[in-house]
Amino acid sequence: MVLATELPEMTLTDITADWLEGFEDALRRNDPDGAAVLFLANGHWRDLLAFTWHIQTETGAADIAEGLRRTLDATKPKGFHVPSHRTAPRLVTRAGTECIEAIIAFETATGPASGILRLAEDEGGEWRAWVLLTALDEIRGQEERTGAHRPDGERYSREFGGENWADLRQTAQAYESHEPDVLVVGGGQAGLGIAACLGQLGVDTLVIDRHERIGDAWRKRYHSLTLHNQVQVNHLPYMPFPPNWPLYIPKDKLANWFESYADAMELNVWTGTELGGGGYDEGEGRWDITLARTDGTERAIRPRHVVFATGVSGIPIHPDLPGLEDFAGTVMHSGAYTSGAEWRGRKALVLGTGNSGHDVAQDLHASGADVSLIQRGTSLIVSLDEAQKVYALYDEGPSLEDCDLLATASPYPVLVEGYKLTALSMQAHDKELLDGLSARGFRHDIGPPDNTGFQMKYLRQGGGYCLNVGCSELIIDGEVGLLQYDDIEQFVPEGARLKDGSIVEADLLVTATGYKNQQEVVRATLGDGVADRIGQVWGFDEGGELANMWRRTAQPGLWFTAGGLPHVRIYSKFLAMQIKACDAGLLDLSREDGEEA
Repeated sequence: MVLATELPEMTLTDITADWLEGFEDALRRNDPDGAAVLFLANGHWRDLLAFTWHIQTETGAADIAEGLRRTLDATKPKGFHVPSHRTAPRLVTRAGTECIEAIIAFETATGPASGILRLAEDEGGEWRAWVLLTALDEIRGQEERTGAHRPDGERYSREFGGENWADLRQTAQAYESHEPDVLVVGGGQAGLGIAACLGQLGVDTLVIDRHERIGDAWRKRYHSLTLHNQVQVNHLPYMPFPPNWPLYIPKDKLANWFESYADAMELNVWTGTELGGGGYDEGEGRWDITLARTDGTERAIRPRHVVFATGVSGIPIHPDLPGLEDFAGTVMHSGAYTSGAEWRGRKALVLGTGNSGHDVAQDLHASGADVSLIQRGTSLIVSLDEAQKVYALYDEGPSLEDCDLLATASPYPVLVEGYKLTALSMQAHDKELLDGLSARGFRHDIGPPDNTGFQMKYLRQGGGYCLNVGCSELIIDGEVGLLQYDDIEQFVPEGARLKDGSIVEADLLVTATGYKNQQEVVRATLGDGVADRIGQVWGFDEGGELANMWRRTAQPGLWFTAGGLPHVRIYSKFLAMQIKACDAGLLDLSREDGEEA
């Protein structure tokens, strides 16, 4: 082990290599306790399939040692080193901790793996692991069909008089004489991302989407919608956006890209199709699924796997509001709102003060409507530029591939501390804006219960925040009105009657009240038994990982993917490898405990 006082005489690469040598030596001797001693007392080991065939984190020497003890024999890790072709070790500060951060590589019995090692000094000045990430790169013998493994095209390139590429694509998409191995429910970014990764592993995958065109989930949303995070973090797997794309991507541009992406990646997508229902055949290890198409026809299929990619925003929540049945105006969920043009000169109320509520209110105001927001609880407000701080890693210089690996190396306790610091910085910068909102009676928070900001709110509950693009200023200036839901007695034909007897007139009520959890989407399509068996989807579980996301669930053959474009790009690969491993007999699909096979 190298002392901090030796740092000037040794390079960061040398210090990293020294730690890796000690770690590998302990693993070679089958000494998990000796390996765990190389970690700080509060050190973390996060594994993405490399050791455990799972996505999980161990914290503290005892749990790290036990995790290694369970997995070493099967994993046979070796060859830990600092790869010369990736970002070199460097001194950084992560979540308030100064550390040496290095990208590492090694081999396992399953295939090559990569990782992140963050070394920090202990009280005695020794460099110990604060965070170790280990991530499987690929399954040996089951590599992605890219680069040197790309298809040779022999099936169609020289078959004069036979089927050409277009013929083969049409046959593949029709599924007239074969079954898909995987059914993906939802054709947004999550569904397309997992389908692309499965396709590159040779897994026959069908994506269904209820809309008429790929991308309609974005295309049909409100007219002014633009992504709230910047282009450099938002690429899909295999096909980055062109370098001339705008910093903030308009929804129609993104929707059109999704359509092009599906074509370029040769994805099999049935639009105008919904999951009509189904059940799992335990004996056959397959699903009996009914697909309902908008032309009134049905199709029965029997995939081995079903992946729900309906996202954090699934079934709209329609709140039970007192007197709403008497309201004479129009009521719509924010998911159905498209444009404020028809409401020019009329009065509107928007229930909910998250992103959608603010954007809809701002669009209505810009369209000439007299609009007020109704606030039910506190909301977290952060200015758009400040919000990009959570993605600051992607502006540090490493490649997208390296940044994605670095981004996964934040176990839950580290994520919490990092988000606390970032949230406090955002709040300090936005003080004038937040003070102005407070003066108007707007109730805002910083991410209860631990002041972790908007991104943690998204990961925990899927909403409850707004990245401000101008609506906050309209509230402060009185251009957009503000009501507290607690002041409303009930809705009446003319609008909302307040507890003081006054009436706030309205022709339109938009309920920006969020969406139900993916567990409820399963309940509506596959029944209570399956929904209750899997439990919570999204939000953090007891192990500090997003519940049931991108990994085996208690229901064999049922998987989930969701999140923004960064989540899709990073985690689709790991979900696809698990499905491939199940089909290749390397992983036990029926296990309910989530441990390695």
